[in-house]
Order: sequence, then C-alpha cells, then structure tokens
Amino acid sequence: MGCRAKAAASELLRVVAGSDAEGRPALVPDPDRRAPGRGAHVHPTPECWQLAVRRRALPRALRSSEGLSAAPVADHLAEIHQSDSPQHRPETGARSS
Repeated sequence: MGCRAKAAASELLRVVAGSDAEGRPALVPDPDRRAPGRGAHVHPTPECWQLAVRRRALPRALRSSEGLSAAPVADHLAEIHQSDSPQHRPETGARSS
C-alpha cells in the first residue's frame, strides 16, 4: 500500500479497520492475519507506513469512509523496530546505546 513494491504475504503486515484502546475507530495491526474483515498489507517499516498514511491508501483499500486513527499501527511498528535494533555492532565491536 505504501511503497507499492511487491512482496510475499509473509513479509507484510496486515492492517484492518477496528478500534483502539478507547473504542474509537482505528487502523489495527493484524500480525497473525486472523482478524475478520477486509485487510490491507504494508511492509512493516516506518517508511512504507508513512507513505501509505500520506497517500490515504488504507481507508480506500479498507473501504472505510470514517476517520481512522493510525496510532495503533504506528505504535506497533515502533515496538517492532525497537526490538530489532542491534545491541551489538560486530563490525566495530562497540555496543549501541
């Protein structure tokens, strides 16, 4: 949706229309690909996600006319990329902070 590059479904993050913690309509990550309803797929990178949000591609793909908050997916991506950040850089032998 964001960068329009093709990839296997297993490499993409499925996003569905749902609700956030307060019950407001929101885009919700579906990493297990089991949530009911129509889904859209994006690369699980902040860059691809930002492109999809900027292009307003997700509400169109999900056929949703109501305003959907993108915060739950942005939080999910931030959490993924924090856990993937390297703690040790073998090329220098230094540890990152």
